Amino acid sequence: MITVKAPGKLYIAGEYAVVENGYPAILVALNQFVHVSIEKSATIGSIVSKQYEENSIYWRREGNQLVFDNRDNPFHYILAAIKLTEEYARSCGKTLDCYHLKVDSQLDSPTGKKYGLGSSAAVTVATVKALCAYYDLKPTKEILFKLAAIAHFEVQGNGSLGDVAASVYGGWLAYHSLNRDWLILARQKYQLTDLLNMPWPDLKISPLTPPASLKLLVGWTGSPASTSHLVDAVGLSKAEKHAKYQAFLQASKNCLHQLITGFKTGNLNLIKAQIEVNRQLLEKLASFSGLTIETPLLKTLIDTAISYGGAAKTSGAGGGDCGIALLDEPTKIPALLASWQKAGIEPLAFDVYTID
Repeated sequence: MITVKAPGKLYIAGEYAVVENGYPAILVALNQFVHVSIEKSATIGSIVSKQYEENSIYWRREGNQLVFDNRDNPFHYILAAIKLTEEYARSCGKTLDCYHLKVDSQLDSPTGKKYGLGSSAAVTVATVKALCAYYDLKPTKEILFKLAAIAHFEVQGNGSLGDVAASVYGGWLAYHSLNRDWLILARQKYQLTDLLNMPWPDLKISPLTPPASLKLLVGWTGSPASTSHLVDAVGLSKAEKHAKYQAFLQASKNCLHQLITGFKTGNLNLIKAQIEVNRQLLEKLASFSGLTIETPLLKTLIDTAISYGGAAKTSGAGGGDCGIALLDEPTKIPALLASWQKAGIEPLAFDVYTID
């Protein structure tokens, strides 16, 4: 039995702009995980999730293909990860097996609602990791990221893939998104092993070290949001309001460069100031795109944190899910969390997860 795990993530800053090639964002991996285990099977394989037991699927092997008994299943990311990792395993001379693959996720609430922690990315990364271990492959973090990124992108079709990076690398990250148009063409042109070993245009992933006094707090509004739909809506504004969108991109890039500098130099005041700048930029984007990024409850979460001396903003696409606050005065944290709870915001007791 092989068991691996991959962490969920939250965006700290740079949302929406990061879907453009080469634009930066800051993310953090959290100590909430997707666990994937694999056990060899003689003839019939299965994919089982504790969260979706009624939708477990069974498959058999015909040559190098997985043939499924179920026509409709919710495991698209897992299947894409299996397909791609097995392509990689074959290129490394491995013989494919049947196996039972089990998934158990901590990234949703006990009632099944999504926290917005990047569960699809984490399950993709965990599946790739598990299969690499099963087939005795030893990919570097870069290769692991690229495998999971291809699998995830081939299912989702949009997004920055920053959540995949967070699940692979852990900790605090500065992430510059790769050129997805190039990836589509490169996937058709190059053999997988060649693609994995070449530089990817615009991609840059760098670990960050926060100031020692900085504490990340996460609040959940209880309202899930669809990142893909929100990103698609901004895509329309990108075409229809080109000048405003380009101004947003440039301002976001400038803000993130300042924010990354704040992390590299340990300048807490610069970090907090640029978090506020990023919040204002997202509000401008929402205004000319006709979106609601900062819902009333997220606004309450943010304004409350600011009143306690913190810097705060939405995390990810907004429209629900989580908000984040950065505080450097630990004595104020209990009162802030109590204020969130009084307002109907659930504090999430998550910590940053670092991968060696």
